[in-house]
Amino acid sequence: MDFIIEAVVKAVKHLYQTDIAADTINLQETRKEFEGQVTIVTFPFTKLSRKSPEQTGTDIGEYLHKELPQIASFNIIKGFLNISLTDAYWIEQLYNNILTEDFAVAKPNGKKVMVEYSSPNTNKPLHLGHVRNNLLGFSVSQILNAAGFEVIKANLVNDRGIHICKSMLAWQLFGNGETPVSTGEKGDHLVGKYYVIFDKEYKKQIEFLKSEGQTEEEAKKNAPLIKTAQEMLQKWEAGDEEVINLWKTMNTWVYDGFGKTYHRLGVDFDKFYYESNTYLLGKDLIEEGLENGVFYKKEDGSVWIDLTGDGLDEKLVRRADGTSVYITQDIGTAQLKYDDFQMDESIYVVGNEQDYHFKVLFLILNKLGKSWAKGLYHLSYGMVDLPSGKMKSREGTVVDADDLIDEMEQTAKEQTEALGKVNDFSEEEKLALYHTIGMGALKYFLLKVDPKKRLLFDPNESVDFQGNTGPFIQYTHARIKSVLSRAGINFTDQTNIAVLDGVERDLIVVLTQYPAIIAEAANGYNPATIANYIYELAKAYNKFYHEKSILQAEDDLLKIFRLQLSSASAKVISRGMALLGIDVPERM
Repeated sequence: MDFIIEAVVKAVKHLYQTDIAADTINLQETRKEFEGQVTIVTFPFTKLSRKSPEQTGTDIGEYLHKELPQIASFNIIKGFLNISLTDAYWIEQLYNNILTEDFAVAKPNGKKVMVEYSSPNTNKPLHLGHVRNNLLGFSVSQILNAAGFEVIKANLVNDRGIHICKSMLAWQLFGNGETPVSTGEKGDHLVGKYYVIFDKEYKKQIEFLKSEGQTEEEAKKNAPLIKTAQEMLQKWEAGDEEVINLWKTMNTWVYDGFGKTYHRLGVDFDKFYYESNTYLLGKDLIEEGLENGVFYKKEDGSVWIDLTGDGLDEKLVRRADGTSVYITQDIGTAQLKYDDFQMDESIYVVGNEQDYHFKVLFLILNKLGKSWAKGLYHLSYGMVDLPSGKMKSREGTVVDADDLIDEMEQTAKEQTEALGKVNDFSEEEKLALYHTIGMGALKYFLLKVDPKKRLLFDPNESVDFQGNTGPFIQYTHARIKSVLSRAGINFTDQTNIAVLDGVERDLIVVLTQYPAIIAEAANGYNPATIANYIYELAKAYNKFYHEKSILQAEDDLLKIFRLQLSSASAKVISRGMALLGIDVPERM
């Protein structure tokens, strides 16, 4: 709509002898209850015109109508100038823009961005919280790629520490040598099982010690299991061969399990970082900060940074014994990632419970004079809750990602079969469809909500074929594909149609918005922008489908035009859903 903005600049110059900047002009989509497609807010021009908003709007509207052949008519509602563009303009948009192969395909912008997501612990399987994280990270990566960025998808795996040693120790004591192969159990589930066993046995020991007269605090410190786990961690840090070999073996089981879950979720990564390789990083940067006066040393030898002047608190960055704290290795890992890729932006997809941590991290890196720190961004997201009693968890509290995917496929199966939509499908086709619908439902439900908001996930509601759901959009796509497959006519050539019906025009208007929607979603790192746009597009197509005959159109020209409009809608739905990591079936 740049041509309208340029014309408004000229109108103001001509009418009020004043130069204005193009970026001061506020163009909006016309509200549905008014006639028009583009609205110009006229209030800012009244101080130039010294007239009422209505009269100012009329002046500008008459100038635009005279100067721009694309404008069919205009109307004024208070301080809003609503413009209706000609059918010829919208038909040209369809043929010269929307139907072209490179519609909404951004040229490379020369910028590189890393999106770090997933970041699992290797002592248990992925859970519902990880699912939102993975889907958000993958979708943001797809959107940034579509907006012209070179994207590196990174995963920092938390593969060391006391929690890993707990699983290892419990397996040593109670595992009887069982493996994923001997049990047929997924590797991450097997290791997670021993993490739970450790916890149960540890609690028993605490209770026993309390019965012997120790306090809760003393019992937690003195329980033999925790002491042995701590010894194991020290041995790991010292490079003890036996401990390292067990650690490698059990982590291999976990990675195999994670790989299967990632595949089912439809997410992937370009680069893996492992905490076992990065936990010693950052110490040199602490020394650098001490020399430059960014950090200071207390009498006991511990190193701190004072952030009270920035509205935060004092933060420990190295213990008195010289060992790192968590932020130390995050400082080092941030430097490592930049050294590896020299990216312009680095996005951390991490839950909102870490908001403060990232404020501190980014502030420290800025104070250390890292020029690239201004490109760091924490994509914070809220928790996912489930309706109570809807889904069981093997650990009792956290819902397992694999169980959730199974549940989604089962729910999709039940809903689809109840509607009788798959009677002519083979068993293999049915299973593939249930996975596509189930995952489409899950992903869409989690991504249609602004990441910052906490959300309540209801599996049954998400698989509804009506309303703002993934399956509704998937069904719309399948419906269009069904229409196109029954066309019985070549519809590739441009037609000489001159007049549009209201629903046809409305559909083209929505389709033209797609490139701007991608840019908006990329700027805000927000897949919900894409999700809600695609829902509006699916609704607009269904309205067109119900009100206009496509295959039984009055003549072939109209039939071809409506098939082309249908084809364009299917293309944008398919590409838009792919940005959310969602497949759309050809039939269902």
